[in-house]
Amino acid sequence: MKRKAEERKEALLLHDRSFFERGFGTLAGVDEAGRGPLAGPVVASAVIVRDFSFQCPIDDSKKMTARLRAAAYEEIREKSWVGVGVVDHETIDRVNIYQATLMAMEEAIKNLGETPDAVLVDGGHGPDLPFVWFPIVNGDALSFSIACASIAAKVTRDRMMEQYDALYPEYGFKRHKGYGTSEHMRALKKHGPCRIHRRSFEPLKGMSSTGVMDGGYGTPFNH
Repeated sequence: MKRKAEERKEALLLHDRSFFERGFGTLAGVDEAGRGPLAGPVVASAVIVRDFSFQCPIDDSKKMTARLRAAAYEEIREKSWVGVGVVDHETIDRVNIYQATLMAMEEAIKNLGETPDAVLVDGGHGPDLPFVWFPIVNGDALSFSIACASIAAKVTRDRMMEQYDALYPEYGFKRHKGYGTSEHMRALKKHGPCRIHRRSFEPLKGMSSTGVMDGGYGTPFNH
């Protein structure tokens, strides 16, 4: 397993090295977590790795267990500059999730505290930046810096949702992190949405101002 992790690390580093070889001294990887959930914020992270000699496995955060992500996150914080951007559910509803994600990415880069020579953004689009930046589709599976950003964003958001679980235990946010699982949908049907639900998302979008949702979710808002 250790050998496999080393091989995966080398594959991710290969992509980043190609940018270093082009003359970029520092790279910021940028990724987000939380575009799809029905509740909670969207979180982005920007990471400039200072020291690539990681002991923990690094990969696309979606391919890692929570335990491995947590350990990797601590090492990322030790060996990198990390910036985080958070855009809440109300802003998501006001501007849409795409624009909110770009806002979170821009905030994360501003919060780095360092100016990168180039920014590698996961996906096909990125925020309007005063830097050279490169969109990389599936970047969290291709670039070491973006993979680190994906881990930082995921761990940060998961911990936020665990805190929300303490406030709204009836929804099970600690387990599903706001995604539309069957457990979450049953809770919505029973309790209606709470304060952190995204009202612009289906099926919440179908709920009237009185709290009655088309399709049988006939329960009032919980504030």
